[in-house]
Amino acid sequence: LHADACEIYTDVDGVYTADPRMVKNAKKLDEITYDEMMDLSTAGAGVLHNRCVEMAKKYGVPLVVRSSLNNSEGTWVKEVTKKMERMLITGVALDNYAVRVSVIGLQDEPGRAFKLFDLLAKNHVNVDIILQSIGREGTKDISFTVADEDLQETLKVLRENQERIGFTALEYNEDVAKVSIVGAGMMSNPGVAAKMFESLYNENININMIATSEIRVTVLVNKKDAERAMNAVHDAFGLSD
Repeated sequence: LHADACEIYTDVDGVYTADPRMVKNAKKLDEITYDEMMDLSTAGAGVLHNRCVEMAKKYGVPLVVRSSLNNSEGTWVKEVTKKMERMLITGVALDNYAVRVSVIGLQDEPGRAFKLFDLLAKNHVNVDIILQSIGREGTKDISFTVADEDLQETLKVLRENQERIGFTALEYNEDVAKVSIVGAGMMSNPGVAAKMFESLYNENININMIATSEIRVTVLVNKKDAERAMNAVHDAFGLSD
């Protein structure tokens, strides 16, 4: 369509540093990069669908998230932002719909992880955080997270193929949530993950699993601690300043 921008009208004024319903001092962002918005959407921020951001990035069309209830400026989603170098972290996201699945007693030999995740992929189960234990006495455990809507399919597929994959037990925990920080600034700044972990330690919040990418750090915590964790991390990085 050769449009200059695509405006998306919603029930909020724009993209915030965190969900304002959970973090009272969350601040509206003037602009955010496509990559940061994509990671925030994937990590649980509900303001935009990650596929929408993916398409906008592919065709170089800036997005503007605006409120349908007032005339405020909203948030621009684009390739490069003015604050990209200055801001360490752009936002914090929470996903309350994660489940941790643990496959216990796998043989500690090549190909076991491939068999496990190839099987899940063929059954259209999307896996997020993955943690493998160090092999001991010839066996290892692999834990990973899936969306809660995929839990029953995951368990069914694994139980039906237990002999083929070669594990002794299957465990799952629905009482968990994912808290993520996203920011292009962390690529050139060491110590971001440590700062996040320190803020959770100060609140006596235990971390179950960790996953990182160039611009995102995600931790799995107990669901009862999730909102407190989100606020602690948001404050630690001064996102409300």
